[in-house]
Amino acid sequence: MTAIKDTTMGKNPNLTLTGPDLAALLCSRVCHDIISPVGAINNGLELLDEGGADADAMDLIRTSALNASVRLKFARLAFGASGSAGASIDTGEAEKAAKDFASVEKKTEVTWNGPRVIIAKNRVKLLLNLFLIAYGAIPRGGSIEVVLENPEYDAAFKLICKGRMMRVPPKLVELLSGTLEEAVDAHTIQPYYTVLLADEAGMEIEVNSTSEEIVFSAKMVAA
Repeated sequence: MTAIKDTTMGKNPNLTLTGPDLAALLCSRVCHDIISPVGAINNGLELLDEGGADADAMDLIRTSALNASVRLKFARLAFGASGSAGASIDTGEAEKAAKDFASVEKKTEVTWNGPRVIIAKNRVKLLLNLFLIAYGAIPRGGSIEVVLENPEYDAAFKLICKGRMMRVPPKLVELLSGTLEEAVDAHTIQPYYTVLLADEAGMEIEVNSTSEEIVFSAKMVAA
């Protein structure tokens, strides 16, 4: 078994981005996720304008519109403010966002175990960003089990993913246990933001991997 955890004491020294740089990179990440389905919608409309196969064009438009809508709703919860400062979020919204996100590509089964409660938004955002990391860790698809334990108080989150060609994102490893080898960019901002959210929420991220599964977890840091 390989275990990786945040070995820093106090604030992670790798979290050095300024507010404007963080905002710019997160915006680039969201735009990257949305541009493909939006471009496909445009392609479908062009097919209609050219008198192409109406059924195929409409199917492309419907599928791409759903993809874009799901990704935007997920991004709103995972990256956006989702309310005023200090606002809380229903974990049921996070569950729906995660399951809808996975259902679009139809390659990963998501199960969700834990109480439906209203908790601090940083905890929900951390949970959803851990979900994105877990989803990316099984690029060929598989299963993700999300477990919430005592989310209102001494919270602990666990995401167990199984699938073919599993991999722990290298940038997450660098952020948790070492020094960044390269500067964070739009492609690697998401794990950076995840570690930042954990730091802000007073939680510690740990990764345990075997040949059968990868477990991403976050728990409250002992006082």
